[in-house]
Amino acid sequence: MTLQRFETGVRMSRAVVHHDIAYLCGQVAADRHADIAGQTETMLAKVDALLASVGSDRDHLLSATLYLKDMALFDEMNRVWDAWVPDGKAPARACVEARMASPELLVEISVVAALAR
Repeated sequence: MTLQRFETGVRMSRAVVHHDIAYLCGQVAADRHADIAGQTETMLAKVDALLASVGSDRDHLLSATLYLKDMALFDEMNRVWDAWVPDGKAPARACVEARMASPELLVEISVVAALAR
């Protein structure tokens, strides 16, 4: 069994790879005070960087779960998401309304991806 943990702390690892599948911890915006478009853009940039660090990319997404502070933000978040996801390579996805860990956060994502081999 191959299992690798990346950037492991007391509470969590930022990523875990098992059998060529990468599981990312929840990613949030770099600027927690931006609007939903800005938060979504920087959150997805963090996903890109974390995927690259473990040998994957957005072409290899398997699933994504998005958490929104308010479903009224759904359409605007989707405009950024739709531009980010490669054509024909959309992952299985869920999007739910959730109370966020910090009040200024509007969106969070959890991603599973295959390694790019």
